Amino acid sequence: MAPSLEAPDEEVRDVLANPLKKKPDLVAPEPEHCPGPESEQAGTADSCAGCPNQQICASAPKGPDPDLPLITARLADVKHKILVLSGKGGVGKSTLTVQLAHAFATNPDTTVGVMDTDICGPSIPKMLGVETETIHTSNAGWEPVWAMDNLAVMSIQFLLPNRDDAIIWRGPKKNGLIKQFLKDVQWGELDFLLVDTPPGTSDEHLSVNTFLKESKIEGAVVVTTPQEVALLDVRKEIDFCRKAGIRILGIVENMSLFVCPGCKHESKIFLDHTGGGRGLAEELGIPFLGSVPLDPRIGIACDYGESFFDSFPDSSACKALKGVVKGLVEQIGLDPEVLLLEGDGSS
Repeated sequence: MAPSLEAPDEEVRDVLANPLKKKPDLVAPEPEHCPGPESEQAGTADSCAGCPNQQICASAPKGPDPDLPLITARLADVKHKILVLSGKGGVGKSTLTVQLAHAFATNPDTTVGVMDTDICGPSIPKMLGVETETIHTSNAGWEPVWAMDNLAVMSIQFLLPNRDDAIIWRGPKKNGLIKQFLKDVQWGELDFLLVDTPPGTSDEHLSVNTFLKESKIEGAVVVTTPQEVALLDVRKEIDFCRKAGIRILGIVENMSLFVCPGCKHESKIFLDHTGGGRGLAEELGIPFLGSVPLDPRIGIACDYGESFFDSFPDSSACKALKGVVKGLVEQIGLDPEVLLLEGDGSS
């Protein structure tokens, strides 16, 4: 029989509920009737009597994270918390996060926050033009960096001594920083908090889901590109969301095709042999928010920390992004008029 990595349902539920819990370092093998070194009865059950691990298990931390109420209180004035996810790297999660932030911030009465949880590859500050800024602290906590009067950002990039320093951290240290971003940052009153995540379904994703669960996550936007290699990993991300109880607000297909800025000819760079993002959405019963063409000017705008909406408002990519943003707003249950975006995004 082929080997299998499938975990029991109880183990999956435990990881989702307690992702930061570390198994105690035992001095002897677990006995036959052990209740489990991470269980509430560890070290206190009748079967623990005489076990060499009894004191270790009894003193191990148990129960929910005591900082969860503090995080919930800190985020009490944040109306909508949206995750941007994809199991695949390189599909444009950070780029889309920045476009969503600029779109929401077009309304001066709307305040937006962006939290960069891609600890090892923090690119959000560069894309928002605040790469050289630093974090200010006070008795009330950390002050986010303001890219605009109504657009706040928090990223590990602001904490690095040098812009090119590598972050070589294991999971617990990443989790601790994400907790600080939520517990210690003065986010204040926000209409939207966008959380940019790294690829995968591991430490950072588990931490964000756990820390935000009590204060309610609005849902997740899942980003893909058309080819099956990307869709394979995106399916895993969708499975993670469903197991973790995260509502999927919709799928966005990025880099759907290339539109020549000169002759306007359309070419598919990544062929959608299996239906692409739209086909995946239909297959899994998930809203499809739209397709965004590959436009080099999006990259240029991000390199210079400028708003693509302001720089290239008449491009087909800009119109497509407007359609994506309006679809997302409708999924949240808001009136698209809050965006103050010109054009209906339908062309």
